[in-house]
Amino acid sequence: MGSGSVLGFDFGLKRIGVAVGTLELKLAHPLETIAIETTDARFARIGKLIEEWQPALAVVGIPHRGDDSAHEFAPTCLRFAQRLKGRFGLNVALVDESYSSAAASSTLNESGIRGRQQKSVLDQVAAQHILQHYFDEPDHAHHYLA
Repeated sequence: MGSGSVLGFDFGLKRIGVAVGTLELKLAHPLETIAIETTDARFARIGKLIEEWQPALAVVGIPHRGDDSAHEFAPTCLRFAQRLKGRFGLNVALVDESYSSAAASSTLNESGIRGRQQKSVLDQVAAQHILQHYFDEPDHAHHYLA
């Protein structure tokens, strides 16, 4: 992966956080929170973002436990990543998203956004942390979907 935009995703059953960055600058920014209920509508919105940003890569957070054992939500996140690859033909990298929501909440607290005010932006800031983790650890053995 040499250049181009990258979309980062924090997948959840109720909301999907989305962040954007570029392979050149390696700096992630929160983009939006998709809070649409139906799967088709969610993927339609993601399709619009892909059309707009033309990403070279998608990065999806996969949860792990502190002891490196599989998290019960990991298979659901992996299915989401596989659907991104299948529907949109994207290259997809999987990144450990452990503690991304806690880190996002801490970042928002430091910015003066607390409690219920965080709800509308927490997921996209978590996606920002996931994507920034990908950028910050280029030598880390990230898993790419085949």
